[in-house]
Amino acid sequence: MGAMFRSEEMALCQLFIQPEAAYTSVSELGEAGSVQFRDAHLEKTENEILELSHNAVNLKQNYLELTELRHVLEKTEAFFIAQEEIGMDSMTKSLISDETGQQAATRGRLGFVAGVVNRERVPAFERMLWRISRGNVFLRRAELDKPLEDPATGNEIYKTVFVAFFQGEQLKSRIKKVLNQTSDHRQRVLASVAKELASWTIMVRKMKAIYHTLNLFNMDVTKKCLIGECWVPTQDLPNVQKALADGSNACGSSIPSFLNCIETDEEPPTFNRTNRFTRALYTIITFPFLFAVMFGDLGHGCIMALFGAWMVCKEVSLAAKKSNNEIWNIFFAGRYIILLMGCFSMYTGLVYNDIFSKSMNIFGSSWSVPYDNETMENNAALTMDPKTAYNNNPYFIGIDPVWQSADNKIIFLNSYKMKLSIIFVLEFLPQVIFLCLLFLYMVFMMFYKWVAYSAFSEEQAYSPGCAPSVLILFINMMLFSSTEPADGCKEYMFDSQASIQRAFVLVALCCIPVMLLGKPLYLLAAGKKKKEAKPEHSNGSVNPGIEMQEQTDIGDGAPKPEAKAAASGHDHEDEPFSEIMIHQAIHTIEYVLSTISHTASYLRLWALSLAHAEREKSHHWSAIKECYST
Repeated sequence: MGAMFRSEEMALCQLFIQPEAAYTSVSELGEAGSVQFRDAHLEKTENEILELSHNAVNLKQNYLELTELRHVLEKTEAFFIAQEEIGMDSMTKSLISDETGQQAATRGRLGFVAGVVNRERVPAFERMLWRISRGNVFLRRAELDKPLEDPATGNEIYKTVFVAFFQGEQLKSRIKKVLNQTSDHRQRVLASVAKELASWTIMVRKMKAIYHTLNLFNMDVTKKCLIGECWVPTQDLPNVQKALADGSNACGSSIPSFLNCIETDEEPPTFNRTNRFTRALYTIITFPFLFAVMFGDLGHGCIMALFGAWMVCKEVSLAAKKSNNEIWNIFFAGRYIILLMGCFSMYTGLVYNDIFSKSMNIFGSSWSVPYDNETMENNAALTMDPKTAYNNNPYFIGIDPVWQSADNKIIFLNSYKMKLSIIFVLEFLPQVIFLCLLFLYMVFMMFYKWVAYSAFSEEQAYSPGCAPSVLILFINMMLFSSTEPADGCKEYMFDSQASIQRAFVLVALCCIPVMLLGKPLYLLAAGKKKKEAKPEHSNGSVNPGIEMQEQTDIGDGAPKPEAKAAASGHDHEDEPFSEIMIHQAIHTIEYVLSTISHTASYLRLWALSLAHAEREKSHHWSAIKECYST
């Protein structure tokens, strides 16, 4: 259960892996999922290289297309020139008239198709044309002298230029059909590839991730060992060592890989063990509950809970459909949150006794009407005195349904929800001492006011009419001022309250310089102690520790953990005291101001709840009015 409320303890480690075992070892570490690697290299111009590589591929593609077109034009032009100079043989003359005028006219009715084809596919191409045309196609071809470069693979390819002469539209369509078989062949190849595409995609992504991780490693000076740095949960150190051993054994490496933990003062990354139910563990309850405080409707909460429950029950089938609708994917990803939001809204709706802007009288109201029918008919507004109309037994849960018909319903519910919002704020503030003296004390006054002032009180000072305003008391507390109470009432709720409030404010104000100066003065004193503890050396002496560290680095090819820890331990010492003071002053000002703003921001729970209740009330009356009008 500790892992649910605290992040895992992390350790900074160095990995020493042999090059032949690097791929398999990183693959095993990736399967374990317990390692976060750090980049051991300086920043590189990777984006620039990728851009240059992409431009090079495009240029090669354009060059290939233009080269093919140039060869087609050159070779086909040679065919036509040779035919005009040498003359036509008897087979050609059977197709073309002897007369020069008719020759030009007939030649215009001949068609031809020119292009390039891979040299190894020329025989099959000729046979296919011969079969479909039954020998009525005249094919001329010429091999390219120089090989071309494939822009995708970079390999050399040999191609042949061809020109196919034909007569008639039927032969033209047949030849075009043969030439288009390339697209059909491509479709067949793609169809066969599609069957393995999913597994190949996973393999490629895994290989890409492995090589990307290997790029974070560094080589030692002997170029015989890869060194990487990573953060590992201390609980998973045995699993990481086992993964390294499995990776070395899988490739048959004679030298095993090993793990070395480093002592460091660096702040480790935060790691919480989660699954699909605990991705937002720390807001999975607080967010739905605070939403329900704003929503607070039993009817709408029931609809939302049913919608969330339907998505949870149909989770497998809905996830298999893989919809591209972005809005639906957002709702489906938050199905558990929606379910909790609906359940909490039903609870707060029960507390507010609000269902579609109406109240429910489930347990019976604790108020009774002391007036007869004649009095109620003759008076538009009547006041119910708690001494006579209230039976001193609160409603079992939530707001009494009698407030639904009261004219001061909004005033009462606003006061209730505002106080409830301020009470909830202290659940989320970290500086308990400072806040308890101010805001927790204000919450105490709210509860004390609810308990101490009653219509059944024998003293007039503790009657509901003499109850002081908590807001006015808190403002007077901060300003060290007072107000005159009404006749028969008291300014404060209990004796010595004024003295207690002054003490609370003074202690809270004293907390501010402690927060401002505490950490800087502590760091300053700690830095002086460390400087006094260091041994002094003369100008001509050499620090043996530094010399030993340099020799160790050269001999082993990697810094020792102690040296690295010592180097990282000087981070705070080198920071000037003025920088520490400025940093701490900013944090102190932000915190003091945030206590006010954060507390005030929780009043949105009351504001949104009021807006929702008023909107539902207006919709309810408009619906009733529409029904009566029809």
